[in-house]
Amino acid sequence: CVQIGVATFHEGERTVQRRAGVAAEARSLGRGISAAIPPGAGPFLAAQCLAALAGVDDQGRVWASVVMGDPGFITVPDPGTLRLAARLAAGDPLRGALAEGAPVGVVVLDPGRRRRIRLNGRSAGPMPDAIDVRVEEVFGNCPKYIQARAPETHASERTGVARHAAELSPAQEDWIRRADTLFIASVHATRGADASHRGGQPGFVHVERPRRLRFPDYPGNNMFQTLGNLTADPRVGLVFVDFETGGTLQLTGRAHIRWERPTFEDLVGAERAVEIEIDEVVEIEGGGGLGWRFVGYSPFNPR
Repeated sequence: CVQIGVATFHEGERTVQRRAGVAAEARSLGRGISAAIPPGAGPFLAAQCLAALAGVDDQGRVWASVVMGDPGFITVPDPGTLRLAARLAAGDPLRGALAEGAPVGVVVLDPGRRRRIRLNGRSAGPMPDAIDVRVEEVFGNCPKYIQARAPETHASERTGVARHAAELSPAQEDWIRRADTLFIASVHATRGADASHRGGQPGFVHVERPRRLRFPDYPGNNMFQTLGNLTADPRVGLVFVDFETGGTLQLTGRAHIRWERPTFEDLVGAERAVEIEIDEVVEIEGGGGLGWRFVGYSPFNPR
């Protein structure tokens, strides 16, 4: 595969790596970041049913979203292109925001085998029934904190009306407290958008109040793409998925990384914490009970 080169990490990522004491390890890991989709990744991508996206709307807000489909809906037309044969829901904040050249981050998740791959690049422009990404970075991630799930029949689609609010409702707060998985979107001025995954036991995300969340940052791959982006640009997007119905809860706001241990000592296993100040909430209903069957929690989840 083609590697990115010496300037693999931007200033925000390097800052976090130094503060975490893993700068040398990160430089070594950075050699695994590719500028094209490796041949071996094609079969893995084609077998998956779920991808999370990161992007920026026309108001400059960062959002995370998801698309789901039957195996085969993710393809690699050429080593520089990722194709998702799917459409974002009508009320999705990123629908209409993927103009040609717009930054797009994608993480493709295999919940059954606890595997994932991240692909970052630029939109190839609006298409009626697909999302094409011109890939600039590709890299794998460790299997930690992925809860095992199996798709049932086919993946659910979001079909309901989007409900917008400035803060979480009590029912949405309960949804987040029960969640064991979230996807997070972040951006950098020159490197574009990135989508990543976070997981833990139900309750790992704390609802501090209707416009503030806090969740632990557990030990991971030590490259710190997400935290590095947030250090350089605090804009952030989160999406929580109802794996039974396909419904989603999307949040946009600003993130702050908490390094002081007294601010996260109640979060078991955390090395840092991330606080989110919410600016907007979008909830979209799913299509029903053709979603994902829970199999088991990750053995890496702190308990």
